[in-house]
Amino acid sequence: MPDPVDDFERMWADLAPVGRSAATGGYLRQPWTSAELELRAWFAEQAASRGLVVETDAVGNTVAWWESGRGPGVLTGSHLDSVVDGGAYDGPLGVVSALAAVDRLRERGVVPTRPLGVGVFVEEEGSRFGLACLGSRLATGAVSWADVEGLADRDGVRLGDVVEGGSSSLLADVGCFVELHVEQGRALVDLDAPVGVASGIWPHGRWRFDFDGTADHAGTTRMEDRADPVLTFSMTALAANKQARLAAPDARATFGRVEVAPNGTNAIPSRVSAWLDARCSSEPALAALVAAVTEQAVARAERDGTSVTVTAESVSGAVSFDPWLADPVARPRGWPVLPTQAGHDAGALSAAGVPSAMLFVRNPTGVSHSPAEHAEMGDCLAGVEALADVLEESLR
Repeated sequence: MPDPVDDFERMWADLAPVGRSAATGGYLRQPWTSAELELRAWFAEQAASRGLVVETDAVGNTVAWWESGRGPGVLTGSHLDSVVDGGAYDGPLGVVSALAAVDRLRERGVVPTRPLGVGVFVEEEGSRFGLACLGSRLATGAVSWADVEGLADRDGVRLGDVVEGGSSSLLADVGCFVELHVEQGRALVDLDAPVGVASGIWPHGRWRFDFDGTADHAGTTRMEDRADPVLTFSMTALAANKQARLAAPDARATFGRVEVAPNGTNAIPSRVSAWLDARCSSEPALAALVAAVTEQAVARAERDGTSVTVTAESVSGAVSFDPWLADPVARPRGWPVLPTQAGHDAGALSAAGVPSAMLFVRNPTGVSHSPAEHAEMGDCLAGVEALADVLEESLR
């Protein structure tokens, strides 16, 4: 039987070079690209080496089952895709830790009374086709294939042209889900704790703002004759920052992606498309924040002679995790309980009625979605032990 510590380190070393940029140290592991497909092949090999039975649905969501006992299965795992120039830990830490937890349970002599699965969901980040937790939403039935097959990436490639797709029954026999994830913040650093438990996820979403103006010559067009959508967007970005700060500490707002057309140095743009990421501690607060930003965008557009259209692309409500899953293990061990402002597959499963819980592993930098994202090996191994403890309790 492999040593769980050595095997975790070996698995982590296997993943380290895949999709990594030599220039930035960040990762590009977008779904259905060579790097992400290489990681999926690696996962299948790891599952086979453990005698796990692999099931995959039409879009590539995968579960490797330890088929032992009967009844609703206990599922753990996460995702392998990344944001553009992302960190190493967001997603893969949960997958590697889940495999290592299986090893740890076997080392303890645990024989599950019901099936235990390690899952990998596709397009969790939404970095390619714009819908966060796309794979887990499809697997739970929160969205249908008809809803998403027309989504296009930045190169205009449709999801339906990349993968055949279809309905999924992958989660039909799942009774609960436990996801381990690197913390995307500094709460555990401040609390001096290697592992924590999530109480829930803030409501959050993505809205596309399309600012339309009039293309013209950057040199010959008088300033007073311009209808420049960049001006409207710029003031809207400042408005988002201001409105979120006015709601502090209960709001976040960021325009993290911008596309300009025709994107010429000596041309006034005809259109700016920008994506707002907004999050709040309550759904009414989130709605108020987005409404306030939209109101200021419309007012500014009237001044600039432009127009603005706002489209909600991906919105998730508040999620409260099921305390009976992790609390019986966490409470006697003194693990901190904290909310998270980030979206996760566990949130998608919980929203669909699958009892879910999350564990966090300390991130000393507090930085995520960046090459600076990190977790110390000792904390990662503490996370494996914690996950094994929760899974063992859940399998009783």
